[in-house]
Amino acid sequence: MAFDPARASTVTFDSYSTLVDVDAVETALADHPDVDDPEPISRRWRSRSMQYTLVGNHTETYEPFYDVNRDALEYALAAHGVDSTADEREEILSAYHELRVFDDVRASVERLAEAGYDCYVLSNGNPEMLESMVERADIGDLLADTISADELETFKPDPELYRHAAGRTGTPIDEIVHVSALWFDVQGASNAGMQGVWLDRKGDPWDPFGAEPDLVCDGLDELVARLE
Repeated sequence: MAFDPARASTVTFDSYSTLVDVDAVETALADHPDVDDPEPISRRWRSRSMQYTLVGNHTETYEPFYDVNRDALEYALAAHGVDSTADEREEILSAYHELRVFDDVRASVERLAEAGYDCYVLSNGNPEMLESMVERADIGDLLADTISADELETFKPDPELYRHAAGRTGTPIDEIVHVSALWFDVQGASNAGMQGVWLDRKGDPWDPFGAEPDLVCDGLDELVARLE
């Protein structure tokens, strides 16, 4: 389906990799004395975390996203032969409250709000994570609200979460534009009836599995230009 700005009234944003840079956890990993190269550990950590959420959806096993990340971090460190204590892992995990904000976030969300769009964050992150992320991004005054997977105890791309977001925003689901750097999140939003926008921040190829996004942007300013 072609992107249609005329039917958009609400914009929802994913958080991690979309508004804040999860690769910034590499700095916290590098501080551990036994970590020589944080990049592959960070990749495995993130990948395992996503796998846990998907498996959890199908096995009805729910943990808040911060706890999922804790489990995934423990696995990633062990898989790379890094011995760590619970306190050391907790220190690394706390980096999720201090992730680098992408440069285009504040200005882009502000422009959308000024153009009349209701802006929300729709994230797997639990409320405490989203609170710190919004504060760090300095967008609390621009958002109508944040919507957490914790409210339903199910993770993306479960269609019920996107439908829940439509109910929370009071918006017909086909009037919502969902923006995410994660391909499965874009597909989940589109499958539920939203317009799915893929934020390709890294210049990666689109995954050949499943439906195409309604729109591809390399930055939030490009999306704003289409919506203003």
